[in-house]
Amino acid sequence: MLKSSKIILKKTNNEKYPFGIILGSGIKNFFEKKEIKFSISYKNLPEFPKPTIKGHSGKIVFGSVYKKKIACLYGRSHIYEGHTPNKLANPIRVLKEIGCQTLVITNAAGSLNKKMSSGSLMLISDHINWSGFNPLIGPNDDNYGTRFPDMSDAYNLDLRQKMHKASKIGKIPLYKGVYTMYSGPNFETPAEIKALRVIGGDAVGMSTVPEVIVANHCGIKTVAISLITNFAAGLSKNKLSHEETLREAQKGEKNIVKLIKIFLNLLK
Repeated sequence: MLKSSKIILKKTNNEKYPFGIILGSGIKNFFEKKEIKFSISYKNLPEFPKPTIKGHSGKIVFGSVYKKKIACLYGRSHIYEGHTPNKLANPIRVLKEIGCQTLVITNAAGSLNKKMSSGSLMLISDHINWSGFNPLIGPNDDNYGTRFPDMSDAYNLDLRQKMHKASKIGKIPLYKGVYTMYSGPNFETPAEIKALRVIGGDAVGMSTVPEVIVANHCGIKTVAISLITNFAAGLSKNKLSHEETLREAQKGEKNIVKLIKIFLNLLK
């Protein structure tokens, strides 16, 4: 067991948290104050890589929504920050060790579809990993999963169906599509975006894929949502910036949080 897991379980008196959530760029809050039990900074969790990017606060917040115990990661780290891919596996493995069975992942992403504009939410049906990295490279830890994990249902179908149901209940429009990942930190070129559209991509970002791979390796059922913050390079005359990503993500925060909470209420 990782040291971070032991620290958390000591803090919770070995209370398990079956639900996990990861907040993407610019999404600052999930819980209301009354729903929060306590939080722990990543600085106090040895195996957690520390975020260096604005918009990622770097703490794990524990709370309850609809009587469901949730561990929510307020911010994540990225490969482009200099972290090794297998180090990005640690937060997911900690979630597994503290009881996580269902994981909701969010991110901010660029749209490859002109009909899917800023502020839209896209339920990820599958991904294409063009980052050049994989967090499972190296010796396999059989305590977490098999050497060759299956990824045919990486974004769990049953959870996706429930998320669509939640969108109808909340009257929140929800697209669906394929998420593509580049390593960053630079935004993609127009030619790269054109290539992604040709091979079936609908949105592009610099995260999520490593977390999904590790979650599936650990046997955690996973569902993921992209909050669209801009059109990708070549689809808009505007120059891309992280400031725009954060600004537009904050505008869509209310909808994505509302959607996830309705979704949680549908789960047993």
